[in-house]
Amino acid sequence: MKKIDWARKLTSRKFWAAVVGFVTPIMTLAQVPDNTAVQVTAIIMAGGTLIAYIIGEGLTDAAAVEPKIEEK
Repeated sequence: MKKIDWARKLTSRKFWAAVVGFVTPIMTLAQVPDNTAVQVTAIIMAGGTLIAYIIGEGLTDAAAVEPKIEEK
């Protein structure tokens, strides 16, 4: 069984679009008012953007750090 690369998933726009595509019909089925559905969708996309930025910056910072070589 393969391990899931969560950093890659959480930085994917397709993943967040899929989350919105899953949540929105559920809210429609639950007869949530349209305004509330729009607000929830906006919060999901804003959260996804923030998470993607944080993870992306973390990966960039980690790649910029040069490994230290210990001399004996």
